[in-house]
Amino acid sequence: MRLARSVYRPVGGRARVRAALCGALVALGLLAQTPSAHADAGPRMGINRVNLGWLSRPEQERVLAAMAATGVTHVRLSLSRPVDRSIEALEIADRLGLRILLEIQLGNKDYYPDRTQPRTGFGRIWDVHRLSDLDLDRYREHLRAALRHIDAIGIRLDAVEPGNEINYSAYNGDLVVYATPGRRTPRSLAEVANRAALERGLDAYVGAVSITRDEVRATTHSRDAAIVSAGLSDVGVGEADRRGMERLDPGEFVTLLRERGLDGVVDAYGIHLYPGRKRHAALMQGVTALLDFCQPRDTGKPCWVTEWGLANTERACPVDDREREAAIRTVRRAFDQLVDQQRLDAAFYYDWDTQPAYSVWRCGALSPAGVAAIEPRIDEVPVK
Repeated sequence: MRLARSVYRPVGGRARVRAALCGALVALGLLAQTPSAHADAGPRMGINRVNLGWLSRPEQERVLAAMAATGVTHVRLSLSRPVDRSIEALEIADRLGLRILLEIQLGNKDYYPDRTQPRTGFGRIWDVHRLSDLDLDRYREHLRAALRHIDAIGIRLDAVEPGNEINYSAYNGDLVVYATPGRRTPRSLAEVANRAALERGLDAYVGAVSITRDEVRATTHSRDAAIVSAGLSDVGVGEADRRGMERLDPGEFVTLLRERGLDGVVDAYGIHLYPGRKRHAALMQGVTALLDFCQPRDTGKPCWVTEWGLANTERACPVDDREREAAIRTVRRAFDQLVDQQRLDAAFYYDWDTQPAYSVWRCGALSPAGVAAIEPRIDEVPVK
């Protein structure tokens, strides 16, 4: 999850139709009753809108209805405090026909013993709990209650993803944030400041995923939901050094989790991808290299890219999204190749409307880059 040009290219015919449809439905006040059509087959190409539980119900309705009217079919939403409000957002999304990947935020203090203190971020990043402090009994109790509530409403979850970027100190308190940034951070497990605590946290995480699988399978409406491991951060060593924040490579982290039995409790591995602006060949190569550990089901586990994004810092309306659209189409072609190889099942773009640089809901409509991000399959026509 990210901490947070020239002449305008008119939006294409499909995007104009979607934008017009969205505006008309909003005006008529009918969005809450409008289902979103989606195909049952093929890979999931969706979008992120986390922390809807922090919004009022009318705001939740507005955001999710715009998504549905604009052609979004799959969404990644979060189960965070306040949990009841998060579930309200799930109910709206389900009613609109949106298929839900539910991220369970492991920073929820209800999952930890009373008086447990989070690890400090020294004011540069939020303080965060250590996975090694996770109380699995409390986690089961609170997750079971939430899933039963979700099931009682009749909501069907398409997939569940316990945790987020647990290979990075921003979301895993067993990894250290240095008091002063700028020095060399670990390149491997052997170099982390508190290896014993990190390994206890890995054990606890696999235990939490096992509990998640059990509790999801015990539901009526979501019992067939895919279980996806926490989307891992692609933050590189250079950025980690500059920020003074420990991290481990996704491939190494997956190996550590597999050694603890992860493959027995997940259907796919989660991964995040923020490749930056590169030339076409370098962009294709970077995506392929990062997802090297993703495998077809007959030889391993496929991946879900539960976050990916490219920035456009322009703020003017109408938005000039040509450069980003071209880069997104390149990433999508790499994804399509991995889908064809059965190594990738899903990709969820980050972000709908909360991150100014990464968002694709611009100037009251889905931007051209956003249209490209959520197409079931990208075409080969270059952006002019």
